[in-house]
Amino acid sequence: MKTTYHAAATRGNANHGWLNANHSFSFANYYNPERMNFGALRVLNDDTIAPGMGFGTHPHDNMEIITIPLKGDLEHKDSMGNIGAINEGEIQVMSAGTGVYHSEYNKNPDQPINLLQLWVMPKVQNVTPRYDQKSVRDLKKNNAFYQVLSPNPDDEGMWIHQDAWFHLGDFDQATQTDYTIKKQGNGVYVFVIEGNTIVGEQELQSRDALGVWETEQITFQTQANTKVLLVEVPMSF
Repeated sequence: MKTTYHAAATRGNANHGWLNANHSFSFANYYNPERMNFGALRVLNDDTIAPGMGFGTHPHDNMEIITIPLKGDLEHKDSMGNIGAINEGEIQVMSAGTGVYHSEYNKNPDQPINLLQLWVMPKVQNVTPRYDQKSVRDLKKNNAFYQVLSPNPDDEGMWIHQDAWFHLGDFDQATQTDYTIKKQGNGVYVFVIEGNTIVGEQELQSRDALGVWETEQITFQTQANTKVLLVEVPMSF
């Protein structure tokens, strides 16, 4: 098993006043040649957006974009005709494909919002742009990892154009949990949203991350009041 540890404090940070962004990988003005991606995972941004502020209309293409609100609701509008809010407890997927424009705003006048946005490089180029949004509340399992995204449109949760699986884990008590890699050659980027877990000999606290590959199974020793995101992606594609 190979690992790479990314402490929360070592992420790239850009505080624009209206936006406080932490970048796990090189993004915008943050460039670190040793942190360009983890396999097909190209971006993991931890964004806090001030009240009444947001991202104006901008383009994307040939990228699978996954947005997970952690606190608050995000207003969305795109060139496919989708208008509405991505609510806390939901996940949004946008396959940019041949090209799409969208905007994202915090319409709340007095509360900031916090979200994770992840970009996964697709296994096929120039697909027809696609939008989807679902609640994950019905998928939730206490003290276990539960799937929220896969490559299969008929599977639980969302789907994207890549051999990738996302799982969330919500732990209200100390738990030992195993995660089995879904596809040979994939790795897992472990991102601790809050709390504390141990993988092997590596302790991870809030917003720490650990990339794990060349293994078939990962064992977690997780403490109470912990939430973890697992992003399984191909390491070569």
